[in-house]
Amino acid sequence: MTIAALLAGMFLATYLTRASFLVFGRHLRFPPALKAALQHVPVAVLTAIIVPEALAPGGQVDISLGNPWLVGTVVAAVVARLSGHLLLSLGVSFAVFGLMRWW
Repeated sequence: MTIAALLAGMFLATYLTRASFLVFGRHLRFPPALKAALQHVPVAVLTAIIVPEALAPGGQVDISLGNPWLVGTVVAAVVARLSGHLLLSLGVSFAVFGLMRWW
């Protein structure tokens, strides 16, 4: 198969999947249980992206205070929980991460 055929196939699969919700979206009715479950998808996706890198930067598991990725992630979670401000938690965690990498 050529690269052009692969790209065309990926384009069609992506386009048709997304277009189906635009075309048929008004007629779809999701049950309340599914709506409630879908609210947890963003948190689950972000956790799946962040946790492996925080616990195993570079592919090696490192659960110690010397791991700047882990410490920065924990600091971000604590600051976000206590303050409720996303930007503040990002700034503080980036500062902690940067200081740990610099020293």
